Amino acid sequence: MAEIRTKEVDDLLRVLAELNDEDTIFALLEDLFTIREIKDTSQRLTVARLLSAGKSYAAIEEETGASATTIARVSKCLSYGAGGYEIALGILDGAS
Repeated sequence: MAEIRTKEVDDLLRVLAELNDEDTIFALLEDLFTIREIKDTSQRLTVARLLSAGKSYAAIEEETGASATTIARVSKCLSYGAGGYEIALGILDGAS
C-alpha cells in the first residue's frame, strides 16, 4: 500500500495522532466521512473482534448485518494485513 502513502495521507495521520479526545475525533470523523462510512468502518471493527473470538461467518452476519464479503475481507486483513486490526483490538480489549 506504499502507493497511497502520500503527503495528504501523512497529513491525515499527523492530525489523527495528535487527537486524544473522543469528542474531537468524532467531530473530525463527522466532517471527513459520511454517516454510512462511519457506520461501515465501525462495523468492521466489530467483525474483527468477533472473528478473533472464533465466531462463524454466519453468526457474525446475523449479529452485525455485515455481508459475507465484508467479513471475508476483514478476515483476510486479520490473517495477512498490516496488523492494524490487532492494534485496534488490543486498544479495545484494554478499554473493556
